[in-house]
Amino acid sequence: MKTKVAIMGYGNLGKGMELAVQEAQDMELAAVFTRRDPASLSIQSRNVPVLPIDEVKKWQDQIDVMLLCGGSATDLPEQTPAFAKMFNVVDSFDTHARIPEHFAKVDKAAKENGKIAVISCGWDPGMFSLARLYGNAILPQGKDYTFWGKGVSQGHSDAIRRIDGVKNAKQYTVPIERALNAVRSGEEIELSTREKHTRECYVVLEEGADAASVEKAIKEMPNYFADYDTFVHFISEEELLRDHVGMAHGGFVFRTGKTGPNKENSHVIEYRLKLDSNPEFTTNVMLAVARAAVRMQAEGQTGCKTMLDIPPAYLSPKSADELRAELL
Repeated sequence: MKTKVAIMGYGNLGKGMELAVQEAQDMELAAVFTRRDPASLSIQSRNVPVLPIDEVKKWQDQIDVMLLCGGSATDLPEQTPAFAKMFNVVDSFDTHARIPEHFAKVDKAAKENGKIAVISCGWDPGMFSLARLYGNAILPQGKDYTFWGKGVSQGHSDAIRRIDGVKNAKQYTVPIERALNAVRSGEEIELSTREKHTRECYVVLEEGADAASVEKAIKEMPNYFADYDTFVHFISEEELLRDHVGMAHGGFVFRTGKTGPNKENSHVIEYRLKLDSNPEFTTNVMLAVARAAVRMQAEGQTGCKTMLDIPPAYLSPKSADELRAELL
């Protein structure tokens, strides 16, 4: 029997999620929920209802997992704990500094209602988190380094778009090459947040908006831009649509460490992602996690989890025998 999933939100993530579900042989899309007028949406899946968000309670017995495709700035902090009272849920909350707070709220809601909620699923947090865990476990004497980009950050772009006076925006995270090359060569160096990345923001203003106020709001935004050298470029909507249509991203996780009686042997673990479509990759991760969430609940587990808590085999549609034969 196929796992029945629903999509909450039909922006870039929601559209990517629909494509991911279509490719998954063991998944079936049951419904799409939206805050917009459902009649205004045209989805690709036939015979799948598009419904207003206020009808979601009626579907509690018809959905195995709700896939939350909203933004981390304002949507997921409210939606994930709310929907975890009714459904098994998966989200992509990516504000690293607020993950413990988000986890606590979601864990309470899910446990009280016998549900599984898996938060912060994607590539960072998510796949990069696993790379860091494995690196730390294997090389306990060492250092972690994470570099993002160059690419479009969905969460940071969304955060800019929510500032008063902003009509549209794209934000690029750019690793600083000299720092990246030093780590790759095996140097164990101390790098501040500002020394690893810059942030490039391309912003379309609403008519009459004050550019100086918007730039100040961006550069001083905690957890997003305040700790970085941030460059804000004001452009026309035509320029944004012409020159900034892609959603590519990626990055690197390094773990450097030493072994031997005198720590004479150096090691570098490097994990890289190069993504043509940030949202499509993220949604494929979320869908694999949805599979694991169903399996974990079937074992009687409840509460909030992260990808660090999931047995790797639970992410795959293949049986344990197949995994041992093909991947081990």
